[in-house]
This record gives sequence, structure tokens and C-alpha cells, in this order.
Amino acid sequence: MTTEELLARVPQAEPFRFIDEILDVDDQHIRAAVRFKEDADFYRGHFPGNPITPGVILVEAMAQAGVVAHGIYLLEEQARTGAGANLLTLFTDAAVEFDGVVKPGERVLIEGRKIFFRHRKLKSEVEMRREDGHVVCRATLSGMGVPHE
Repeated sequence: MTTEELLARVPQAEPFRFIDEILDVDDQHIRAAVRFKEDADFYRGHFPGNPITPGVILVEAMAQAGVVAHGIYLLEEQARTGAGANLLTLFTDAAVEFDGVVKPGERVLIEGRKIFFRHRKLKSEVEMRREDGHVVCRATLSGMGVPHE
């Protein structure tokens, strides 16, 4: 599966998709990027006069890349052997530490590294960095493959 095909299979859509591109992916890791649009509606109230990207949106972006997209990739690999067919990965758990903020218009890089993937459950260490290398947040995230209709 190409990175473009994988991105097309991520179920979130505008305005709630927070992955612009998947840079690379394999059985152990995924790297993705997103630029937060300056005109995103959530900036109007978070915070007036000094907008920053809400932490919950940052966590969602990390989950979409590090759990959902990577999980789809891993499930597809299993499906080649008949074990992962017709499943979708859903985000289930998070432990997050924030070390910075993301301003409107900033592009961030997200990297997820698999801790384990078994019994349709994926647990990953995910990190978000600004393009200048500054770490914005780190998380341990989990998700599970569920039947997709």
C-alpha cells in the first residue's frame, strides 16, 4: 500500500482530518505531517487575540497518524494473510505530555513508533515536533481494530 492509498483510507474527513500527508510508514513506525489552517474555526475562541491549537486537536492529530493510519497499515499487512480483513483502527487510550504550543498556520511532524501490535490492538509512542525540531508533545496512544462496514 502506498502512503497516498493509506491516507485515502483514514476515515476522518475535512474539517476533522489532521493529517495532510504520510511521509513514510513501515511495520515499526509512521511519519506524517499537518499544517494547521489559519482560518480553522477553533482558533476564534482559543484564545481570542492569541490563538493556539487546542491540545485536544494536537492529540487527535497524533492519534490519526500514530494509531489510526498506522493501525490501518498494520491491519492491511495482516489481511494479506487473512487475519485483518475488513477492520478499522479506532483510538482508545492516551497519556500525553505537552512541551509547547502550535500557532495557526504552523506545520508539524508526527512520528509514531509501535510498542506492540497484537490481538488487533496497537500501542504506540507518538511525538509531535515543529519543523524547527522543537517537541510540542509526546504521548503513549492505543487503538483497536474493530469491524468496519
